[in-house]
Amino acid sequence: MPPVPYGWYAVLRSAELRPGKVVSLHYFGRALIAFRGADGQPTVRDAHCPHYGAHLGVGGKVVDGAVECPFHGWRFGADGRCVEAPFAVRTPKVSLGGFPVSEHSGLIFVYAGPGEPSWEVPEIPETGSGDFADPIDDTCRARIHVQEMRENIVDESHFHFIHGQSEPPVQDLRPDGPFAEVRGRIGRRVLGWDINNTFDAFMYGPGVMVVRSHGPVLSVTAVALTTPVDDRTSEMRMLYYIRKPSRLPFLVPALKLVFRAEALGEVREEVRIWDHKIHQPRPVLLPHEKGIKALRRWYAQFYPSDVPAGQLREPALRSEVETRAGTGSD
Repeated sequence: MPPVPYGWYAVLRSAELRPGKVVSLHYFGRALIAFRGADGQPTVRDAHCPHYGAHLGVGGKVVDGAVECPFHGWRFGADGRCVEAPFAVRTPKVSLGGFPVSEHSGLIFVYAGPGEPSWEVPEIPETGSGDFADPIDDTCRARIHVQEMRENIVDESHFHFIHGQSEPPVQDLRPDGPFAEVRGRIGRRVLGWDINNTFDAFMYGPGVMVVRSHGPVLSVTAVALTTPVDDRTSEMRMLYYIRKPSRLPFLVPALKLVFRAEALGEVREEVRIWDHKIHQPRPVLLPHEKGIKALRRWYAQFYPSDVPAGQLREPALRSEVETRAGTGSD
């Protein structure tokens, strides 16, 4: 299975790409750069100059809306085409590869896949709403495929062992083309309070998920951004938007402290597990564990049609015993 499912991925927050600056990135197994053109719109291109291979993100600069190579001064516009090459009789007809780019909700998205995208990630209203505090921004990387990061939201049993829920939640996954929704409920005890929240997880392709959790004590919108780094590693960036209490807005710092103490530690525990797990193409599932199979059926649309659903590329170093151990029932 390809390490990069086709779809939109967030590679930067908008505030991280200031006009006139070049930002180095590494996703999809490629060295990349991002900068804003003369019109202020972001672009994400391959990082190495086709002239002699210099990395445009290391010493490169933006000049008149184009990125200038630090080695020989070649310039490339926001569309990737070379616009200037000092001492050349004619400007070379070469370009930097790149991606379709979209910017909204305080995020810069790129589309990874063949052709032009046929769908878009909808705007996320909480990112610009005064009803929510500035987000808690938490980023981590793990040796896991992005699909398995997404499967976490429908892994019913882990909500008890990792997140302290008394029993696995009953969930309902509703697919809608490249979008899907999962509804459920989380019940647990936090600092002496009984938290009984509903949640709705809205999935926008393979790389973007928005989880809205509503409750009488705490309401949070979590924007989960999962992006392939290379064929072995994925990044998960979580932006947690806490709703300000309408009558007690001064409680926001305290709510953030409680949330960090409770939630981020659990995320780190999951990451440690992900870093050492293997992919099971045919997991041995219990009767109540229906979410993983349902999500894999939906997620299969983001791969070439000749790739069987659920079959990830196996890690390079797998023993024969481990391979045989992964042949349980569907």
